[in-house]
Amino acid sequence: MQFSVEKFSDTVAAISTPRAAGGISVIRISGENALSIADKIFRSVSGKKIPSQMEGYTCAYGKFMSASGEELDDGILTVFKAPHSYTGEDIAELSCHGGIYVTERVLRAVYDNGAIPAQAGEFTKRAFLNGKLTLTQAESVMDIISAQGKAFHRRAMNVRDGALFREISKCSSRLLTLLGEIGAWIDYPEDDIPEVDSNVMTDNLMGISAQLQNISHAYDNSRILREGIDTVIAGKPNVGKSTLMNLLAGCDKSIVTDIAGTTRDIVEESVRLGDVVLRLSDTAGLHETGDAVESVGIERARKKMQTADLIIAVFDNSTSLTDDDNELIEFCKNAQGVKAIACINKTDMDNKLDREIIINNFENVIEISAGNGEGINKLQSVIYSLFITESNNIYDDLAVNERQKQCLDRAIACINEAITAVHNGITLDAVNIILDDAENYLLELTGERTTEAVVNEVFSHFCVGK
Repeated sequence: MQFSVEKFSDTVAAISTPRAAGGISVIRISGENALSIADKIFRSVSGKKIPSQMEGYTCAYGKFMSASGEELDDGILTVFKAPHSYTGEDIAELSCHGGIYVTERVLRAVYDNGAIPAQAGEFTKRAFLNGKLTLTQAESVMDIISAQGKAFHRRAMNVRDGALFREISKCSSRLLTLLGEIGAWIDYPEDDIPEVDSNVMTDNLMGISAQLQNISHAYDNSRILREGIDTVIAGKPNVGKSTLMNLLAGCDKSIVTDIAGTTRDIVEESVRLGDVVLRLSDTAGLHETGDAVESVGIERARKKMQTADLIIAVFDNSTSLTDDDNELIEFCKNAQGVKAIACINKTDMDNKLDREIIINNFENVIEISAGNGEGINKLQSVIYSLFITESNNIYDDLAVNERQKQCLDRAIACINEAITAVHNGITLDAVNIILDDAENYLLELTGERTTEAVVNEVFSHFCVGK
């Protein structure tokens, strides 16, 4: 790393469970004085050993005491000793009853005896700085905590197990080998070292670039699984958009009437559909109108469709296609980077819709009856096929965040610049400088060579207590 890692002088503490009433609360203390602080506030019922005399990975039942000697609660103390702990330091974890008041009292006793409040992500930051985790593994911790479904949880767990670090390290090693060969030829011309073959170098660089691009592509799936699928329900008035919205949300989020144009603005709700989260937007019906308020809602709907991940285009099975339907069809056909599903709604009513036009213009068409709750399983299946890739390809099973994506893209840009330089006959000295920048970006990604500012930024997004 480019910044020095000194032994932490402070012992920190924080509540590691949610600050809400529950069965238990866990207070974590980490640092050189963690166990001596625990000695002052914990009284073992057995009376055999004080916390600092306990073996690592052992527990004891007892009482938690205030600095003035008041009994606060009873519970379990767990001891982890350096270096075999999460942070690499001595850790004492206090499991007390999960009331908010009692938890705060026990935490206050910890502070009164010498600990200071932990900052956001400080325990995991200490684990990284003490060599217990790589930076990518540390970042995956928050992904595991925030995972809202099986698919993203699996990807985060793969990164926590070191998969992303290993893949980046493979590329970094190949690049270092090439840099070594170029550097030897530049630095020791008198030793008659053969010049690096430009064709071999280009092939190697193209291979590294392709591998990094495959990893970078994992960002799109990661973003959608992490943040949810930005989904717009669109269609002409009275086609059943709000009924579908309410069905997916499991409650009456949108007003439903037989009057066309009831929804005049965007109604938003996040809902879980199986293993994915949809950030749903029920929009105003798309049609020409002289109503000033309704026209604003329609314009907002069109803008929302342009930035969505998914459009669920709803068509009425009981009516013929209209100009408004055709406008929606054309929009979905021409939208860049937006996936679309056509939902033929009201299939419980007589068919008057020209289905062939819908089928010919959409790759994904499903039939539903939102009013009767039919077709949701089909919709879920289609969304899965569009957004969740199931394969044995390691690149499809990684969680990549924004910081890592930027490092990857910068490294790729440098490597591609080096390839162009080789083709144009630029000297190897210049190529060496470009590739050295690429290597630095990869080492910044893994945390093997980074700055204090980058590390502080990464851990600032963590919750206190982790």
